[in-house]
Amino acid sequence: MNPDGPTFVLVTGLGATSFLWNPLVRELVLRGHRALPVELPGHGFGTVFPLGYGSPQDLDQFTTAVSALAELSLDDYAEHTLGIVRRVAEHGPVILVGHSLGGSTLTRVANAAPDLLARIVYLSAFCCVASPVVSAYTPTDPDPGSPLGRARATVFLGHPGRTGASRTNPRSAAPEVLAAAHALLMADLDPAQVPAVLAYATQPDEPLQVIFADAQVDPATWGRLPRTYIRTTRDEVIPVHIQDRMIAEADQLTPANPFTVHTLAASHFAPITQPTQLADILAALPAA
Repeated sequence: MNPDGPTFVLVTGLGATSFLWNPLVRELVLRGHRALPVELPGHGFGTVFPLGYGSPQDLDQFTTAVSALAELSLDDYAEHTLGIVRRVAEHGPVILVGHSLGGSTLTRVANAAPDLLARIVYLSAFCCVASPVVSAYTPTDPDPGSPLGRARATVFLGHPGRTGASRTNPRSAAPEVLAAAHALLMADLDPAQVPAVLAYATQPDEPLQVIFADAQVDPATWGRLPRTYIRTTRDEVIPVHIQDRMIAEADQLTPANPFTVHTLAASHFAPITQPTQLADILAALPAA
């Protein structure tokens, strides 16, 4: 272990638990690095499952139940993560990594406390520059036969405006749901592993307030941090052309401090499907 090296603080995305990072943490630690996955408020052991989610499931109740997490906000996520960053920074440099929707939390922390961070890393993550909300960077009308189109028809449940959350069913054994989740999130993984990934690395609800919060970068603070974007070229959640759009917008905003860009031939769940290659990239990043 390098006592002077950085600690990688890892922030999950929509509906994910800290277990998503476990394969990557293993690879980083085996290389002599410190890594700490963040369990966001309302996630992991802190979650409250919707009514009807238990076994046996009551799908009618589960689909319509108001989420116990509905009042959680991006402020809650950022405050929690910032508290962790403050403690970790007492022991050396911090590289903050955000995946997917975790990019919003990363941006908020970088806006507020750039002096605590040595570098920020967006891993196929939302980086809101020209628009303040992630919905501006998501495909609005995907082809029904595409992985995203199939997922919207089969994987996501209920009416978010009524439940207060984006909801999935990680316990589903329906073949069409498992196939759609595989194509959308982890097409470069053995399909037999999909049920375990969903059961351990995801949870039913992500609060709607977080998804639609203002997550726009602040060029005066965020803009002076060293930053890296890791593109995932097989990504069906945030397609690579949208990743490239966010990179270009950020570089245009702060041209003297552009992204350093790396590319993985990986699906959206790269920390699980490509942990060795991802660790190689992160371990080589400068943290000065």
